[in-house]
Amino acid sequence: MRRPTFLTTAPGTRLAAYSLTDWGLLAGISLIWGSSFLLIALGLEAFPPPVVTSLRLLIGAATLALVPASRRRVDRADLPRVALLGLVWMAFPMLMFPIAEQWISSSLAGMLNGSMPIFSAVIAAFLLRRTPGRPQMVGLLLGLTGIVAISLPSVEGDASVVHGTLIVLAATISYGLAVNLAVPLQQRYGAFPVVFRAQLAAIVIVAPIGLTQLSGITFGWGSFAAVAALGVFGTGVAQLAMSVLAGRVGATRASIAIYFLPIVAILLGVLLHGEHVASLSIVGTAMVLGGAFLASRAEA
Repeated sequence: MRRPTFLTTAPGTRLAAYSLTDWGLLAGISLIWGSSFLLIALGLEAFPPPVVTSLRLLIGAATLALVPASRRRVDRADLPRVALLGLVWMAFPMLMFPIAEQWISSSLAGMLNGSMPIFSAVIAAFLLRRTPGRPQMVGLLLGLTGIVAISLPSVEGDASVVHGTLIVLAATISYGLAVNLAVPLQQRYGAFPVVFRAQLAAIVIVAPIGLTQLSGITFGWGSFAAVAALGVFGTGVAQLAMSVLAGRVGATRASIAIYFLPIVAILLGVLLHGEHVASLSIVGTAMVLGGAFLASRAEA
């Protein structure tokens, strides 16, 4: 079966093991996106999901607009791909997570999002017609097992949790596709113009939905501050960092950053919400770290 020509990816420019720069990008992405689930929960205290998503996209795009590199030219032929990236990397998943967090906790949403590297690897294998190397495959599978171990104590199995879980998984599949689509675009134009234009496309998609939800909202400064931080860092800085990392090391190896999100979510839950962490989650965290290390090794 031929793959769709509109959907393309590319290998990373660096096949060697992670450098200090790569690990720095990974750490920043993990810390920012790991805390985003808590920020979403705080935003939902005052705003409905479409408003949370619209605000974070508007603030994120405004942040990138301050950087001249964001306005570099992108060929007209690639604009449809950038628009698609705006849909699958921003508009759809960023709307799904606030919807899901009406039924599940922010920590569980963060834990479930850790499955994204598996979807990224499967999609990359399909688009590149090449499977990951053995160390990367072992690392991905070990990390996935760790994610399951972390998540099991949190899932009670009632209908609302299942509903929220399925929505998060749909969003993570979308992220897995998006990180692959971002690779050739980032390599061709750099992160700033690609992410900025993708955010503008996402705003066009989501903002009309958000406008319909404005009536009856009681404004809350705490919630707005949380969404503002989400926009500047989660939608602005981290999106750029992920695009750069994917261009350097490829979609599969870049996506291991997501394995660290559950760890951040657990720490925030313990430190800020007094949540209890099950022993199985601690074991799962160790497996995630081991899987991330294996997946970062040099490709054959």
